[in-house]
This record gives sequence, C-alpha cells and structure tokens, in this order.
Amino acid sequence: MLTELFTSRTRINLFLKLFLNPGISCYLRELAREFNLTPNALKEELDNLSQAGYLGKEQRGQSIFYKANTNHPFFPEINSIVKKYYGIDKIVEQILNDLGKVEAIYALDDYAEGRDSGLIDVLIVGDVDMDKIQALRPNLEKEIKRKIRVMVMGAQEFAENRDMLLKRPNWRIL
Repeated sequence: MLTELFTSRTRINLFLKLFLNPGISCYLRELAREFNLTPNALKEELDNLSQAGYLGKEQRGQSIFYKANTNHPFFPEINSIVKKYYGIDKIVEQILNDLGKVEAIYALDDYAEGRDSGLIDVLIVGDVDMDKIQALRPNLEKEIKRKIRVMVMGAQEFAENRDMLLKRPNWRIL
C-alpha cells in the first residue's frame, strides 16, 4: 500500500517509525542500525524530510534527534495513513464499538516504538467483556495481518500498576 504512494523504502520506514508514535525522537545512528542502512544514506533522507517540514530536529550534545513535526499541515493525514497501515484504526474501532466501557487504550512495546514486529500489544483500561475480545481477535488479526495480544485492566488496577506498566514503551491511542 505505502510502496505505491512513496517510492523510497527509507522514507516509508521513517514515516512508520516517527509518525506512528509522534512522541518519540530518534538519532541518526539509532535509526541507521534499526533500518540496516549507512548513516550517510539515511542522513540525506532525514535532511530532505526536515527541510520539507515533515520532521523536526533537535541538537542534544553531539547528536541530532529527529521526530515527527506535529505542527505540519499534513501531520494528521500522514499519522492516519500510518495507523491504517498497521491496522490500529480497526483495533480501536472494534474495541469502542463492541466491548463495553473503555477509559483508555495503549499500544505497548514494539508498536509504541514504531517497529512492526507483527505482534501488537494492546492494553485496554476499563470495564470490557474479555469473552468478546477473544471472539473478535481472530477475525481482526486476519484483517490487519498481525497478531494482537490484549491485556485488560480495570481503572483501579491500572491506577495501582500505572508506573510499572508505563515504564515500558507505550503510546496512548485513546
């Protein structure tokens, strides 16, 4: 889907990494290792996206950190495309429509860091029907072509374990 829209695989990887969770920032060598590219090859793409305004950059010591520019006029659209690519939009829609009272939804670990490992860890906070989750999950997994691992907590249990849980990479979806 995205390869038809963007011709550069590097650009696609950057959008997936930085626009899925706009709260994260990464430096050049970290991204180069993750994407298995030379820093020079990646720097050119990062510079192009920064000059176009899609990415912001910040100097911290000797390193330059890059992150999605949430003030760019196209940010909402790119963020939406990335969520659709991963299937996050379908997960949230199913949870909200079918499962009960939901107070918060978090993506944890790999997806919160913008990595497509094929497994989406989801934390749902609220009073939801676990049997319905188990019934919906197989069809949703087929539709988005990824495995989903769900953890459900009531508001009180989440409040008691919040600090420990949110030490993990996380991204609040709702």
